[in-house]
Amino acid sequence: MDLASLLGFLLAVVFMALAVIMGGGGLGAFIDIPSIIVTVGGSLATVLCSLPLRTTLQGLKAAKVVFFNKSVSIPALVEELVSLAETSRHDGLLALESRAAEIQHPFLALGIQLTVDGTNPEVLESVLRTEMEALNNRHKEGKLFLDQWGKTGPSFGMIGTLLGLIIMLGNLSDPEKLGPGMAVALITTLYGAVLANVICLPFSEKLNQVNRQELAAMEVIIRGVLAIQAGDSPRVVHQKLSMFIPPKARAQLSKGKAA
Repeated sequence: MDLASLLGFLLAVVFMALAVIMGGGGLGAFIDIPSIIVTVGGSLATVLCSLPLRTTLQGLKAAKVVFFNKSVSIPALVEELVSLAETSRHDGLLALESRAAEIQHPFLALGIQLTVDGTNPEVLESVLRTEMEALNNRHKEGKLFLDQWGKTGPSFGMIGTLLGLIIMLGNLSDPEKLGPGMAVALITTLYGAVLANVICLPFSEKLNQVNRQELAAMEVIIRGVLAIQAGDSPRVVHQKLSMFIPPKARAQLSKGKAA
């Protein structure tokens, strides 16, 4: 569970609710089904028109990554690769197969398996980078869906406002119908802004951050596996991969290794 995403989303909702309550309003006045239909339904329909169905479905699945993602610790990954380098150095590359079961990261497991199989270094790197590119493209599809939805949400909020004004002006002779028309006219604009700025755009940026972290971890794995395959010593592998770690964390990693 990504606590930052959950906390940020909940705080945004709570702060808006507090503003309504402290302003003397009632939360029930801000719930309007026709406005939800126009803003959410209309904008989502436009996204379906803009993107392939596969991209839309991929985007809906990717949205859960905002709250459920497992961040990879680069320092821990470096330590694991150094440990694998020590095994390879002492017992040979084939000895890495006995440690395959303990490897949690599937991309690292793939790299080690290809190494044990004696795959040519150029082919090994090509396979791993193709997998890396495929992951990046899948994440881009999810981000594209959220970006597109974030663009169309406010637009349909304005469309709902126009529809509400038309309904209201068309019923000036009937005071009972002025209230619902005014509600649709005002609340749809609010819904469009909330959809874009509380959901779509923040979720899109979080997906981008998760993607960058995963690609960085995969780059470390590629460099580490190639170094192990080339027969580099554990110290050299550590030196090569520690460049991906911030200076403070790098110093702590070096102290732990020395201890």
